[in-house]
Amino acid sequence: MTIRVFFVLALLLFSSSFLQVARAQSDPEAEVVEGTEEGGDLGIVGEDVQDFSSESYSPAPGIETICVFPKNPSKVVAAGEESELLVGMKNDGESNLNIIAIQASVHLPFDHRYLVQNLSVQAFNNATVPPSAQATFPYIFAVSKFMQPGSFDLVGTIIYEIDQNAYQNVFYNGTIEVTEPGGLLSVESVFLFCLGVALLGLLGFWIRGQLQNLSKKTKRAPKAKVEVGTATTDASMDEWLQGTAYTQSQSNKLKKKK
Repeated sequence: MTIRVFFVLALLLFSSSFLQVARAQSDPEAEVVEGTEEGGDLGIVGEDVQDFSSESYSPAPGIETICVFPKNPSKVVAAGEESELLVGMKNDGESNLNIIAIQASVHLPFDHRYLVQNLSVQAFNNATVPPSAQATFPYIFAVSKFMQPGSFDLVGTIIYEIDQNAYQNVFYNGTIEVTEPGGLLSVESVFLFCLGVALLGLLGFWIRGQLQNLSKKTKRAPKAKVEVGTATTDASMDEWLQGTAYTQSQSNKLKKKK
């Protein structure tokens, strides 16, 4: 019976590692997070933004991009909480480029065909990069609060326009680590911890039962009997002791007993 319990608990522990991928596949497009409502010189637009996820453009020659997570070099993203990255652009072309929007999406790491979530589309007005110049643009995003913790791939693109022609560059295509909000403890980690404690407890009870059975068997083992026989005296010894004080004392003891 104990072996069966251990087998069932071990099976639960093994299967818990597949919960993350299974839930991610069951919710391919969780929710699109609304864009941020910030203003400034770049004219960031956060409402009624066109969705460019269905469009695909080629990169323009002479345009280079780079991505930096300024406050998060480890790229750890808490589910449901905002994260910020900076997109740098360098224009080595001959014409001005106008930034249209920045967008990103989350995919399963082993196959990008499995879309987990489309993130916010952040549009810009009056954001121009002249030739032989560089510029940096912020992008604030948040993954769904229902996303399971684990490693995912983040794909970010910036869409721009040169001479009324649309182009796009992939500024980031790498891994991010999604964690549960509010700390390092998660439901899965608590479950695994409780399961480990239960396994250790069952192992302790099993060892205790084995020791008790061993002690009972030791107590039930028969003890060797010691036979006590009657003492016999040698006839020659009795004859040699006759008439001595020893024989007289022995006869006196016998008389008293009678």
